[in-house]
Order: sequence, then structure tokens, then C-alpha cells
Amino acid sequence: MKIVVVCGAGASSTFVAVKLRNAAAARGIPVTVEAGSVSQLDSLDGIDVILVGAHLEASVPALRDRAAASGTAVAVLPPISPAALDGARTLDLALDSRTTAL
Repeated sequence: MKIVVVCGAGASSTFVAVKLRNAAAARGIPVTVEAGSVSQLDSLDGIDVILVGAHLEASVPALRDRAAASGTAVAVLPPISPAALDGARTLDLALDSRTTAL
């Protein structure tokens, strides 16, 4: 499973990506997690889940429209500091959003 975490400039998403990788490793779930910005999402091919920073919620409808064609799930992260996000709960959000998209 490939998860991409996006924020405005890609810095905050790096914190979230590290927590996701650690949570997935602790559960033995094979994932690839990348961090970046929405503007870097040229292609959604091969991406299973996009986790979007809460501050970018206004861009989510357009992103969901793009993602529908590729079967990519899109979920919004909780509106808290990336440093405060729990990796296990964030992983659950990604997994649940993928299940819902299928």
C-alpha cells in the first residue's frame, strides 16, 4: 500500500509520514509512505491513500474528483499539530479510508 501525506509545503507532512512508517512497522503492515505538497501530486497512479493536512480541506473536493478515476482514497487529517498526531490512529485513518474507497 502506498500512502502520500500532503500539506502546504511538504514540511509538516514529513512528521506525519515518519509516524505512519513507525506505526505500520510496529503492526507488520507493509506500506510505502511519502510526504509532499498538493502541488507535487502530478499523477495519482499507484497511490492508494492521500492524507491531506486539515488546513488544506478546501482543496479536498477537487482532489477527490481527481482521485476517483484512479481509485485513490482521500482523507483529511485531524486539525491538530502534526507533532501531536498519533501514528497508530493516523494509520487507522488511512486504512479505513482505503476500505471505504473500495
